[in-house]
Amino acid sequence: MTKAEIATEIAKAAGIDKVSVITVIEQFMAVVKDSLAHGENVYLRGFGSFIVKQRAEKTARNISKNTTLIVPAHNIPAFKPA
Repeated sequence: MTKAEIATEIAKAAGIDKVSVITVIEQFMAVVKDSLAHGENVYLRGFGSFIVKQRAEKTARNISKNTTLIVPAHNIPAFKPA
């Protein structure tokens, strides 16, 4: 299901125009992205959690050049369903 299909379903069920629903969905996604960028987790009871995971530093290999490189520690976004 795409974002447009979700917006259509919500608009039909709530009796709201589709443009308003898409605006709300876009703002929701912007708030979640901003929270994760600042290291804050987002918890939605009964649905799931958008969390920030820390990845440790590791050594990787470039097979074509036969070299190694260090991948620094970094954070990644993740979703845990409820």
